[in-house]
Amino acid sequence: MTRRQGSGQASDLVQRLLAGDRWALTRVLTFVENGYPEGRQALGELFSHTGRAHIVGITGPTGCGKSTLAGALAREYRRRGAKVGIVAVDPTSPFSHGALLGDRIRMQDLTSDPGVFIRSMATRGALGGLAVATNDVVTVLDAAGEDVVLVETVGAGQDEVEIADTAHTTVVINIPGAGDDMQAIKAGILEIADILVVNKADQPAAESVYKQLHIFMDLARNEGWEVPILKTAAHKEQGIVELLEAVSRHRAYLTESGRLEEMRRHRARRQLLSVAQRMLLEGVLAQARENGRLEELVEAIAARELDPHTAAARLIGGAAQ
Repeated sequence: MTRRQGSGQASDLVQRLLAGDRWALTRVLTFVENGYPEGRQALGELFSHTGRAHIVGITGPTGCGKSTLAGALAREYRRRGAKVGIVAVDPTSPFSHGALLGDRIRMQDLTSDPGVFIRSMATRGALGGLAVATNDVVTVLDAAGEDVVLVETVGAGQDEVEIADTAHTTVVINIPGAGDDMQAIKAGILEIADILVVNKADQPAAESVYKQLHIFMDLARNEGWEVPILKTAAHKEQGIVELLEAVSRHRAYLTESGRLEEMRRHRARRQLLSVAQRMLLEGVLAQARENGRLEELVEAIAARELDPHTAAARLIGGAAQ
C-alpha cells in the first residue's frame, strides 16, 4: 500500500465510521491500536467530532466483578436508549501478545446489541491498569457517537490509578472476603474514586466493608463532591439503577461546578505529553537501531562499562545530533 493509498483509505474509513459503519469503526481501532500512520491520520480527522461522550472508569482488584458490573451498567444504559462503548483492558497473552478476552466472553449477551460496541485491548506490558492506546480508542468511540464509554481496567491492584486521568467519573469497586478488609481500602486507589461500590453485597461480610469505607471517607478531604458509597450485586443486577443515577449526578456536578472543563484541560495536557514522549522515544530508538548504537550501549551496560543513566544520555544525545 502506498502512502497516498493509505491516506485515502483512512479518510474513507473515517467518513464511513461517522456515518455509523461498525466495520469501519473496527478497522480504524485496529490502525490506532497498532500505531499505524492510518491510525494517526484517522485520529486527526476524528478529533473535532469528540467531546460528547461521558467516560466512566471502572476499576478495582482482580475478581471484584468489574466485567459483570460493566455489563449490567451497559444494559441499564441501553434500557434508557443510550449508545454504549465498552473498552475492556485485559492482560496480555504471553503467547499471542493479544488480549486474553476474558471480559468480552463475560459480556457475550451484549455483542448482538447494535447499540453496544465492545473493544478488548491487551495491556502489551503497560502498567497502571490501561493499555498505551486506551485514550486513543476512547477518542475514536467518542467520535463514533457513543453516549457513554465504559473503560474497565485490567485489575492490577492498588497502584491502578491511571484511569483517573482518562475517565470523567471513576467507579472503584470493593468486595467482601478479599483477605484483609483494610488492605482493600488503603488510600491509593480509593482517593481516585468519584463513586465507591461494594459489589457482591449479597454476601454476609459486605456490611463490614461498607462500614469501613464510610469510616475512611469520613476522614478523607471533601472537595465539593461527596463520594457516594453504594451496594451492588452485579450478577443479580441489584443496585445498578442507583449506580447509574450516581454517575448522572456526578456528571451534572462536573458541568455545574466547572470541573468538567478543568478535567478536559488536564486530560489534554496529559495526552499531549504522553504522545510526545512516545513519539520521541520511537524516534530515538529507530535511529539507534539503524546505526547500531542501541546494541552497543546495551553491551556496555551489561559489561559494567557504562551506567544506564550515562548510556541513556548518550543514546538521546546521539539521536539529537
